[in-house]
Amino acid sequence: MESHPQSVSINMQPYSWNRAGSPATAFGPTVTPVVQPQPAPSPPDFVLWSFFNTVYCNYFCLGFIALVFSIKSRDRKMAHDPATAGSYGRTAKHLNIAALCLGTVMTIVSIVLVVIYFNSLWAGSHL
Repeated sequence: MESHPQSVSINMQPYSWNRAGSPATAFGPTVTPVVQPQPAPSPPDFVLWSFFNTVYCNYFCLGFIALVFSIKSRDRKMAHDPATAGSYGRTAKHLNIAALCLGTVMTIVSIVLVVIYFNSLWAGSHL
């Protein structure tokens, strides 16, 4: 993120008068900070999450499709189009959630099936 120097204005006029009507002895500068607006935050593109899902949870190619939408979102962000980047980012997020849930369920089902298979082999050999 860029860091801009803070703008400072200095007022060299006296800021108070004493009771005798002459200027006060304090002639210190008046510092007025100017707050510059922060740029709007860019929408997330979820590229790393999509890459993870492409490599490890790519059932029905959901991880790969999420990666495509993530890259589209990053391209739109670089083109200074935050509305379209946000839309592509939300699509990538939903696809990543679906891919991760489906990958988790399929992994658990695979482990259960392997355990059942080996238990049936072990039980069949000890009869």
